[in-house]
Amino acid sequence: MTEQHRFERGTDGPKVILVGVDGSDSSFRAAAYAAGLARRQHALLAVVYIQPVMAAGAAFGVPAAQTTDEIAEGLIAEIRDATERVKGIFDVRWEFHTFRGDPYNGLVTAADDLKADAVVVGASEQAGHRIVGSVAIRLVKAGRWPVTVVP
Repeated sequence: MTEQHRFERGTDGPKVILVGVDGSDSSFRAAAYAAGLARRQHALLAVVYIQPVMAAGAAFGVPAAQTTDEIAEGLIAEIRDATERVKGIFDVRWEFHTFRGDPYNGLVTAADDLKADAVVVGASEQAGHRIVGSVAIRLVKAGRWPVTVVP
């Protein structure tokens, strides 16, 4: 009788640490923090960019999908450059993923699909989020993973 592999969260330390990046300073600080965690835990760092879904009207005359693809490509280039600068001193296994949607639902989908053991995000830099609630607060309230919010 063969034993089936079952996903088991949090038993031997995190295996996958997910970090959301969007090009903001706080998201890059979160990525640096998550990279340190991944290195110390020998975990995979899943770097995730959520491509916003534009309303149908906004897409007319504006190549919105092309713009978000360019942002994703720019983020990959920045991450690769940072990885090359510290190669041999600070090695970490990482993958880059893009998902489409709003930031909260996109990160939830990414964390579920990638079987993340922990989620790291940057604190919102938008003043209105203090009133309405940020993606970070919503992730914490979801209570599905340990969430670290990096200022």
